[in-house]
Amino acid sequence: MKRVVLASANSGKLRELATLLGPLGLELLSQSSLGIDSIEETASTFLENALLKARHAARSSGLPALADDSGIEVDALGGRPGVRSARFAGPGASDAANLALLLAELEGVPEPRRTARYRCVMAWVSTASDPAPLIAQGTWEGRIALAPRGSGGFGYDPAFIPAGATRTAAELSPEEKNAVSHRSLATRALVAALEAHGVYSRP
Repeated sequence: MKRVVLASANSGKLRELATLLGPLGLELLSQSSLGIDSIEETASTFLENALLKARHAARSSGLPALADDSGIEVDALGGRPGVRSARFAGPGASDAANLALLLAELEGVPEPRRTARYRCVMAWVSTASDPAPLIAQGTWEGRIALAPRGSGGFGYDPAFIPAGATRTAAELSPEEKNAVSHRSLATRALVAALEAHGVYSRP
């Protein structure tokens, strides 16, 4: 099984990606399990942040590295929180604090205007200096609920209602979410790119 370091300390993200990549013969290790600290996300786009994190993890571990930068874009807030989704309520903010701030900023906005999307950009580097990183992305359209519902998932899932659905992402089973989420779409695109470039082949 090929060992790959995930450039994230987010346990929810590791759990989702390990589930998505496990059957493909890839063993995903969190960077924290290898004693690697997170690098500050100083870039202004999801892509630049993903590359920043992947190169840092590869440099520190000597392993191929996978990073994703993802977040939620709310149209009524001009696309915010975007790249600041994980720290919307401030550095080190909890999921609950970020979600509470989002709902507070949307107070009074009617449901038809609460359109939003989750966006995920993934970067795979074979080495820290990989001149041709593989990039994949996925988006998941939906809207923000008036109040949070459900206990599954993480992040903004309790308030995100996928397009055409009535349940929030936090009310979906892990299997349901992994079939349609922004992260699963990006993962599928990444696997296709890994195969096309001969980096990975199905067991």
